[in-house]
Amino acid sequence: MLILAAAAGLFAGSYTYAMADPTPRHVPTAVVGAEHATRGEAFLAAMDKALDASVEVHRYDTVAGAREAVEQQEVFAILDVRPGGRVEFDVSGASGASVAELLAETATEAGRATGVPVTVHDLKPLQPGDPRGLAIFYISLAAVIIGFVGAIQMSVHARGLNPAERIAFTLAYALLGGFAIAAVVDWWLGALDLPFVQSWLILSLTMFTSGMVFTMFNALVGRWAMIPTWGLMVLLGNPSSGGAVSWPLLPSALGAIGRWLPPGASINAQHTAVYFSGHQHAFPYLVLAAWALVACAVFWVWRHRHPGGRESRPAHAAT
Repeated sequence: MLILAAAAGLFAGSYTYAMADPTPRHVPTAVVGAEHATRGEAFLAAMDKALDASVEVHRYDTVAGAREAVEQQEVFAILDVRPGGRVEFDVSGASGASVAELLAETATEAGRATGVPVTVHDLKPLQPGDPRGLAIFYISLAAVIIGFVGAIQMSVHARGLNPAERIAFTLAYALLGGFAIAAVVDWWLGALDLPFVQSWLILSLTMFTSGMVFTMFNALVGRWAMIPTWGLMVLLGNPSSGGAVSWPLLPSALGAIGRWLPPGASINAQHTAVYFSGHQHAFPYLVLAAWALVACAVFWVWRHRHPGGRESRPAHAAT
């Protein structure tokens, strides 16, 4: 009873801490047009003041270079200072809806405060079926939770599985589950236009990793395995993933940790696959693969402590 009560409070607290009051921290912003920078610098200073010194300036010689930085997910917006002091401010909703909304509002206010003419538009908008940018967070959350719930159910209802069989069946339900999530969201609901095979495999790798993390803890701590799994994947992993609130708006420690945990890596990989398909990075896939391999290795080394399994006896002994 006490464990469940504590879990409920921590669950509410972790999400509230991360998401209830998003505060900008180090928002990378591209600045172009240094030769016309007099009024642009005043505008930038007003934005930085409004955002509590959180604008991290990256200067580029050309708009094309700045747009490539957006595609590489190195910056969240482009401040283009035009002749005459006019400012074009491009946000990228696909890079993070919460950051884009905050930057757009702040840019409008800074333009009024400094008298600088500013035009704001979304350089890379979200898909129409997902105007708040939350669908990727929810499909990744489904993969994470169903991933370890599946492993729990196998431990309860298929205790006779041997270690190699357990890993194989975890992979099997992960492939089926990832396909089901992608098919419902894309083909049935039409909420996201997914690069289907890539998204399916990302979701499947996420489910497999989540399932094996529980299986690893089950071998290490037995009946208490749900506690570290829930703590790692849900209490810490999901709020820090950057899916509901972008990393620049999260508390700095969470923003740094989230990239190294399976939920954050899954959302990072899926987000890039959907919106920045030509600029994939290996890092999130390596994070997921590393967690999966470590979980499998630890489980295999400690498999003798895992509940269940079947005794393998010679045929004459069985007779």
